[in-house]
Amino acid sequence: MSIWVAGELIIDILPTGPVVGGGPANTAKALARLDHAVDFIDGISSDAFGEMARKELSSDGVSLNLSHISDKPTCTATITLDVKGGATYEFMIEGSATFDFEHSWLPDPERLKPSALHIGSLATIIEPGASVLFDWAMRVGEFAPILFDPNIRPSLMSDRATYRASVERWISISSVVKLSDEDMQWLYPDEPIDEVARRWIAGGLCLVVITRGANGLVGFTDGDMQEVDAPDVSVVDTVGAGDSVGAIIVEAIIFHSVASLRSQVLRDVLHRAAVAAGITCSRSGAQPPYSHELTKAMENNAVH
Repeated sequence: MSIWVAGELIIDILPTGPVVGGGPANTAKALARLDHAVDFIDGISSDAFGEMARKELSSDGVSLNLSHISDKPTCTATITLDVKGGATYEFMIEGSATFDFEHSWLPDPERLKPSALHIGSLATIIEPGASVLFDWAMRVGEFAPILFDPNIRPSLMSDRATYRASVERWISISSVVKLSDEDMQWLYPDEPIDEVARRWIAGGLCLVVITRGANGLVGFTDGDMQEVDAPDVSVVDTVGAGDSVGAIIVEAIIFHSVASLRSQVLRDVLHRAAVAAGITCSRSGAQPPYSHELTKAMENNAVH
């Protein structure tokens, strides 16, 4: 069995040139670099950018056997970095292979039995593919836990109520949700983050993990909350940091089960996720750590 990661592969156009990106693709890369068997599920173009993406993901050990090869172009995102390394994105989505999800090629979870599904970001809001993905994910959820990462992009859906309804629809079929404090604040500007998280838990979620940049991570479960600090690193940019966190949470689901992610186990997982995100932030673009790098960094950041 493998971990399934579904969603978009995008070419990020950075000031330094094009790199393979897209939150789900970054997460698949992060999981593969940690030596996990992972299948990435998306439409991948046969154009030059698609070839570039296939080569890079394959070189890191990501399986593309469940992806769909298409003659449509690759979606691109032009990234602008602020003085603190924060990123803003301008997307070219229309008619791309990236969001061309169809029931005809999406894999059968009953036959293949994935160990977990990580899904999210733009692929869960860009129609008509988002509705196709939702119906498919409901089937996957019968066989594997789902981690949903909304990765809010207001520039693509400025209607807050519609966006919030979409997020809550995906939450209804998920076991775990990972998102940033900025995502939460945009979705629910008039509510404290902890109240929203606890409402989601009361509604059936097992775990909510919130990334808070330099302020670390917080995780909520039924009757429990765990917080960890961010490691002290020199930030080059924040591209892919949250995706590294998502990969660590999926890894923990595989190692421990969703129900076991609480108390000290959850705290340890959040610490590992924070260290992984710190390594990613210390590099240009979405370059998550390899297993040996994270092991060494964990030794240097041991909590006593």
